[in-house]
Amino acid sequence: MNKISYIIPCYRSSKTIVSVVNEINSIMVGHSDYEYEVILINDGSPDNTFDIISELCHTHNNIIGINMAKNFGQHAALMAGFRYATGDIEVCLDDDGQTPANEVFKLIDELQAGADVVYAAYSHKKHSFSRNLGSKLNSRMAEILLDKPKDLYISSYFAAKKFIIDEVIKYEHSYPYVIGLLLRTTNNIRSVEVNHRERSIGTSGYTMRKLISLWVNGFTAFSVKPLRIATYMGILSALIGFVYSIWAVINKLTNPDAPMGWTSTIIILLVIGGMILFVLGLIGEYIGRIYISMNNAPQYVIRQIIEHKE
Repeated sequence: MNKISYIIPCYRSSKTIVSVVNEINSIMVGHSDYEYEVILINDGSPDNTFDIISELCHTHNNIIGINMAKNFGQHAALMAGFRYATGDIEVCLDDDGQTPANEVFKLIDELQAGADVVYAAYSHKKHSFSRNLGSKLNSRMAEILLDKPKDLYISSYFAAKKFIIDEVIKYEHSYPYVIGLLLRTTNNIRSVEVNHRERSIGTSGYTMRKLISLWVNGFTAFSVKPLRIATYMGILSALIGFVYSIWAVINKLTNPDAPMGWTSTIIILLVIGGMILFVLGLIGEYIGRIYISMNNAPQYVIRQIIEHKE
């Protein structure tokens, strides 16, 4: 018998997580050929989310509750859930009910058809404008920097086979980025269309600042292309400066009364100086992450685990 592990990072979800778990239980009633477990990871929520998770753990014998010591982020919470999951298929979804658990077998059927990883794709996302814009930018940057196929839709709702996740959890450094880990593990990744619901309660925990931090994390941890782009920008800037210098000399020789071009000189200095600072900052970001990894900064710290067995 196959077993499904549902892995759900939770943050400020005390009012929504019960309905998500109930929906999972309802859909699994019609699939008695599958065993399943639900792993709920409280990622340092400031509300009573873990109290609700504790109640669920004590009333269901297939729910595991993990309480993080502080907020480590969604991807660190996923890594914690992966390490405690025992299913042959592992499904990740959100805690707010916007990712439809009742359509999970669209993803699972695609896995059974031969895919290693299947993402849920949304034709009409119900997120805010800024969140949708951030998702589009993330997808485009993943194409450029992580070699994501252009037609592959990436979302927080996905299913993967156990052997893929076993490879993913070998990554033990700080700043995990699950999308990057999956893309470097297999190219047999597909997406299937599912519905996306309106958020019934609260607002998204992903601010634009957190989204930008997540992008920087993923792209500096799993790609050196930003450094290469910076190198190309430096070469282009040098070429422009060289061409401009030749033009300035020729212009002065052919027209002795021509002005020296103070304004253009200042503009060039500002542009080149800005590029130098950008490249230095980028290099510093890489070096900083190397430093943090060498100091064995933890991916996450677990304060408590609750597991109720019959």
